[in-house]
Amino acid sequence: MTNAKPRAIACWQIIGCFLIAPIFLMSCSAHRRAVSKAPGIRLISNNEASRNNDIIKKERKDAIAAFVPYTVASYIDRFKTIAIKEMNLYGIPASITLAQGLFESGFGNGDLAKIANNHFGIKCTSDWKGRSYYRDDDQVNDCFRVYDNPEDSYRDHSEFLKRKRYAPLFELDKNDYKGWAYGLKQAGYATNPKYPDLLIGIIEKYHLDQYDRPEGQIQKIKREDRVLAQINQNIGKAVKDSLIQSTPSAKLYTIKTGDTLYNVSRRFGLTVDELKALNNMSDNIIKVGQTLIIAK
Repeated sequence: MTNAKPRAIACWQIIGCFLIAPIFLMSCSAHRRAVSKAPGIRLISNNEASRNNDIIKKERKDAIAAFVPYTVASYIDRFKTIAIKEMNLYGIPASITLAQGLFESGFGNGDLAKIANNHFGIKCTSDWKGRSYYRDDDQVNDCFRVYDNPEDSYRDHSEFLKRKRYAPLFELDKNDYKGWAYGLKQAGYATNPKYPDLLIGIIEKYHLDQYDRPEGQIQKIKREDRVLAQINQNIGKAVKDSLIQSTPSAKLYTIKTGDTLYNVSRRFGLTVDELKALNNMSDNIIKVGQTLIIAK
C-alpha cells in the first residue's frame, strides 16, 4: 500500500510523456516562428557558428552534465510560479506561457532549453545584446538568444510579446487563454494553422488553466494602461533606433558631458522643437553617449 501513490504518479508521468510526444514532434516539423532574421543580424558561416556554439557549451559544461530530464509534471511544477508572476505583471495567462514553454522546449528537454536556457525559441533581433546560439530553423544558422537561466527566458518571453502587433491581446482578460491562443496566431506569432488548437489542447490536457486568475475591472484597466504605455514606449524606441540606423553618420551627433538639448540645437542651427521632432523625443532628457539626428 505504501508504494501505490508513487507508482501511480510514475505511471501518470510516463503516460503523459507518450501522450504529449506527438505534439512536440509536430512542433519540430510544422511550427515556425514568424520572426525571421531581423535587420542588423549578420549572416554567419558554419565555422563561426560551430566555434560560437562550442564556447557556449563549454561555459555550460557542468550544468549540461548535471541536467536531469524533465517530465511534463516536473516541468509544470518547476515553472508554474514564474508563469503566474508574469501573468500578474502583464496579463498573459499563466496557462498560455506554460503551454508555449512546454510546446517550444519539448518540456524543457530540447537542445535550446538545455544549452541556451531558451524555452520559447526566441531569436536574436538587432537590439539583442546578449550571447547567441546558432542552429538551422527558418534559415541556416539562425541566431537564438542565450539566457543565464530559464527564468530569464520566461521574463524575456513577456518582453517579446510587448510589441505593437500583440498589443490587442493585453486588452483580453488575463484568464482568457482561448482568446490569447487564437490571438497569437492572428498576430503572426506562428505560421502553423493548428497552433491555437495545439496550445489549447496542452492547456486542457494538463489543466494549466488552474493557474490562471481573474481580475477586477479596475485592476484590468490599470494593468492595460501600464502595459500598453510600455508597448508604446517600445514602439517609439524602435522607430528612433530605425531612424538612427538609416541616417548617415555625418548627420548624427553623440552627446558628451555638459551637453544640453538647447546648446546642441543651437550648435547645428535648429530649434529645440526641431531637434526633438527629428529624434521622435517627447521630453528634453538626454544622456551621455546618446546618439541624436541633427539634420534631415
